[in-house]
Amino acid sequence: MSLNLIQCHPDPRRLAAWATRFGLTAGGDDLGYALHALLTATFGEAAPKPFRHFGDVRGLLAYTAHDAEGLKLAAEMAAPDVHAALGLDRFATRNFPAEWASGRRLGFEVRVRPVLRTREGRERDVFQMAAETFGDGGFSEAREAAYGEWLARELARNDAAQVEHARLDAFKLTASLRKGRAAEGKRPAQRVTGPDALFSGELTVRDPIGFAALLARGVGRHRAFGFGMLLLRPPAAC
Repeated sequence: MSLNLIQCHPDPRRLAAWATRFGLTAGGDDLGYALHALLTATFGEAAPKPFRHFGDVRGLLAYTAHDAEGLKLAAEMAAPDVHAALGLDRFATRNFPAEWASGRRLGFEVRVRPVLRTREGRERDVFQMAAETFGDGGFSEAREAAYGEWLARELARNDAAQVEHARLDAFKLTASLRKGRAAEGKRPAQRVTGPDALFSGELTVRDPIGFAALLARGVGRHRAFGFGMLLLRPPAAC
């Protein structure tokens, strides 16, 4: 499996104006849907996910298995308003490691939407579900524990990785736009509020193929809207 890391630098003013013009804001909390729409308008079916928008000098980072030259060509041919909003004049791409040795330890950071889908098709905050079952006492530590257990399960899918330690660095509730159920052939966008958590820590690669697939796929739900990109770094010195 080949993997590319891409970067562009969305212009905050133009991004907000573009999102407002097309009705793709959710009360100003989150621009994930607008970025998803811009990436799709530029790259079509090759639109990268997962991605992470930092809103600072780092811009937007994303993983993709698609050909780098094809992505560059699509960026060059984007419509002027899309090109300006995404800051594609500074588009860059490079090969990202796709082979990982079992037992390798890595630092990580990931922004996630820790939710589970119920049998009825609804999404529930995993902390709220745990609190209803076991009680939470109202402590932030209980939230961190519930989200941490969820994160460990997600990273362990297909025996990809084992979390050595993880810390909840930030949490808030954010409103996002998502497509609702189809009505008369259309899927109107709906405003949905959910948990928005930032974790950092260290993990150990278990199955190399599973870990490579995890990087390309992302962690949890809403990966096409700015969640789930697993950013890696060297582990802390002993």
